[in-house]
Amino acid sequence: MKAIWNNVVIAESNDTVLVEGNHYFPEGAVKREYLMPSNTRTSCSWKGSAHYYNLLVDGNANPDAVWYYPEPKEAAAEIKGRMAFWKGVQVVE
Repeated sequence: MKAIWNNVVIAESNDTVLVEGNHYFPEGAVKREYLMPSNTRTSCSWKGSAHYYNLLVDGNANPDAVWYYPEPKEAAAEIKGRMAFWKGVQVVE
């Protein structure tokens, strides 16, 4: 699977975990040079507290387009150490 935004591959892996229609990529498969810190936090009743990154590609920003659960609840343990994408980021095979 590949996560693509602004014609740039942000992440690529054959080892994704599919949860609620979102592919969670291993952290090591995500190109960190495109991630910028975000203070955004959200909460999911069964996954826990989500933290976010902004994407920055070729001077274009996509706020909070990447999320992850640093300490997921037990029911979502399979996504620990993984990141997912939205807000126009295409995830394709």
